[in-house]
This record gives sequence, C-alpha cells and structure tokens, in this order.
Amino acid sequence: MARFRKQERREALREALSQNPFLTDEELAQQFGVSVSTIRLDRGKLGIPEVRMRTLAVAHESYSALKALGEQELIGDLRELAIGERARSELHITENMVLSKARVARGHHLFAQANSLAIALVDAEVAVTGSARLKFVRPVRYGERVVAEGQVLKRKDNKYWIEVIAKVGEEEVLKGEWVVFAFDAYWEGTGRRGV
Repeated sequence: MARFRKQERREALREALSQNPFLTDEELAQQFGVSVSTIRLDRGKLGIPEVRMRTLAVAHESYSALKALGEQELIGDLRELAIGERARSELHITENMVLSKARVARGHHLFAQANSLAIALVDAEVAVTGSARLKFVRPVRYGERVVAEGQVLKRKDNKYWIEVIAKVGEEEVLKGEWVVFAFDAYWEGTGRRGV
C-alpha cells in the first residue's frame, strides 16, 4: 500500500469518492492505510459529506428517474440509474432474508433485486419480464451487502436485452440475462397498446 502525503491523499480521496460515493469511512481508512478519524478530517477539509448524506443525494436523483417501477417496487436501494443504459442497486442481507439453518440469503431476494433493476432500466411506463436466465455463483450470507449492476446490452423495438451482475465486494454472486418488454400503457380490454 502506497503512503500518501496529506495533499496527495486528499486528492486521491476526492477521486475515490467521485468514482464510488458509497465508500464508508472505514473502507477508505483501510484503502489509504490511515485512521478513520484522519479520513473524517480529510473529508471535512474537502467539504465532502459523510456516506449517509452522499447516499441520500445520489438515491434522490436516481429514484426521480424511475419510470417502469414505483419506488416501493424496487428491491434494494437504488444507487445509480441511467434509463436505457445502466443501473446499480444495493441490498443488505437482513435476518428475515436468510434461511434459518444455513444463514444464507434465500434466492428469491437476490432474484428480486436483479429483476427489479432490469425493469428499472426500461424506458417505458410499463415493463414486464419476458425471460430471465441466471446463475447463482455462490451463497450470500447474513450481513453481506449485495451490489447489483445492470446494463442494457441491446434494444429492438419494445424488447430490451439486459445483463445484471451482483457482487459482494469484488466476488460475483449472481449473473443473469433478462429479456424485458416495454409498453406505453397497460393492456386494456381486448386491445393491446405497445411501444
């Protein structure tokens, strides 16, 4: 781990937080090989708020862009959303999400996070999952934080091909491809209106 002079560390800190505003003071302290109080002092000097405030600012911006889902329908906390391009969400695995004996997350929670992220990427008022092909790479344990990133691979008419990869730290835990259909309005009566 490289040692930084104070000014170099602060510039590196600013850069690290511009790339990932969700890094905690503890993670930054470990990354830079300094104490948590040093990181807090550096953030204060740079005018960078604590992770909770940074998270709220980014989340507010992302949630306002949602089209195909209501805020309460998204599983996990939305961290980034560029409709039609990419999105990222975060899910903390809590006690009520795990199997009692194995202490690992039930698969439907991980699927729901990835599926709702895929739907959030669609540029339409209504979007539905056509198909999903996914692989659970490793179990996710109680207390872990799952970060899912979705990307639109291709779009043709009202059909979107989306890849979602979920990780705990740098380790992949779920990977899948979704086909999602977009519609202008709900199907009404016998007539259907689509994109």
